[in-house]
Amino acid sequence: MAETKSRVLIVGSGAAGLSAAWNLSHHPNLFNVQVWDKNEKPGGVATSIDVGNGLYINDGVQGGSPMYKNTIRLMEAVGMKCAPVDMKFSFGQGENAWNNSYPTKLQKRFKSEIARFRYVIKFVDFFKLFFAFIPIWIVMKMFFFSKEFCNLMVYPLVALFFGTGNQSERVSAVLVTQIFENKSARMFDYDPQLMVGETADMIAFPKLGEFYERLQKNSESNGNVTFHFGRAVTKIVRNSNGTVNATSDAGTETFDRVIMACDAETALKVLDKPSLLERIALGNVEYYNDVTVTHEDTAYMKSKHDFVQDRKDQYFIHQYSPNSSLMEMSFNLSNYQPQLKGERNIFQTIFLDDSVKEKWTRDEIDSKKVLHVKWWRQFSHSWKHFLVTVPLVRFIQGSGHGTTFYCGAYTIANLHEIAVVSGFAAAKRLGAEYPFKQDANAKSNFGMYYMASHKLL
Repeated sequence: MAETKSRVLIVGSGAAGLSAAWNLSHHPNLFNVQVWDKNEKPGGVATSIDVGNGLYINDGVQGGSPMYKNTIRLMEAVGMKCAPVDMKFSFGQGENAWNNSYPTKLQKRFKSEIARFRYVIKFVDFFKLFFAFIPIWIVMKMFFFSKEFCNLMVYPLVALFFGTGNQSERVSAVLVTQIFENKSARMFDYDPQLMVGETADMIAFPKLGEFYERLQKNSESNGNVTFHFGRAVTKIVRNSNGTVNATSDAGTETFDRVIMACDAETALKVLDKPSLLERIALGNVEYYNDVTVTHEDTAYMKSKHDFVQDRKDQYFIHQYSPNSSLMEMSFNLSNYQPQLKGERNIFQTIFLDDSVKEKWTRDEIDSKKVLHVKWWRQFSHSWKHFLVTVPLVRFIQGSGHGTTFYCGAYTIANLHEIAVVSGFAAAKRLGAEYPFKQDANAKSNFGMYYMASHKLL
């Protein structure tokens, strides 16, 4: 008798949903897959934008660590490659300016705290099971670091690496240590004078819009995956017989399994009768409204940052006064994305958390030099996220009579690599094989995620 294929619905076609679909597509005899997405194209919050003269920018995510091996391998699988870049940044202005190119007055001022912070990082990392649930601001207070050192050096660095912005002081202390201690994802070497090493290897992603479209087409090529764009899920009902009824404007269809590759807010909203654990784990994820302005206003950048054209900085942070723990982030994309090098300066400035928008300097950007404006929702890496959501995710996998699985960066941390491996992990739970077994580093990244968010290998 012919084997019955499992009918799978994937809700969302961002990095997590696409990774799950691509993985399942390699098993056409086992799965029939549909991907429903409210958007009109794949990629989720990560997109590519035309900026004229045949140029484009990547928006939403720029790149990451060269240890993001699953992301790199997935891009190579559809014929695309990342480009190596050296990360350079500039934080603050005037007496509060510092960078990873040469020592500034601020770094010399905090020389002893920079040296001591190194030992605290190692201590926290050693006792990570304890410190995972303690926000970094408490640890900094426990070890008697000055408020200025925290606000001017530590929190901006956390904001840069994890995109945590104004929530950076609430981040788990252990997450902060990963900037320097995580062998599979760290971006910087610790420098006893600069705090951050002068050479920080990174990768810049290729054209993201094209990558996600290639991933979609590659997933469809085996004939068992179909994408439906402009189709928002409105209700998910898990039945006692182990099936799922999914409803959209196009009607209701029945599936055997559903992978929720959307944000936690949407997942909780559309689930009919979520379990107590689902309500706690998903409801605990906090989101904030941010806006990204892509522009060419060099005068604005010089007014808010220690902007030195020849230094080729990529990342900038401007902190508001009098509360310097609040900030806005900017990028010089022309120093980051290889297709822009040698061209005009194109910047992105991210204004964080619209509940404090009265502090935003958005109106100071010349409107004639604005190329694009994009609003988006960002989840918070607060200590509560690591105390509640992260440890509970493994217990909600297979909810709803074994029908429902979750993936997405919010299940651990806001990194593209996490999104990708989370999609692979959900596919594995359904019976797909992990695709990059030949790459030890990629397999290690996947294994660590799988143990944290699903179960022991």
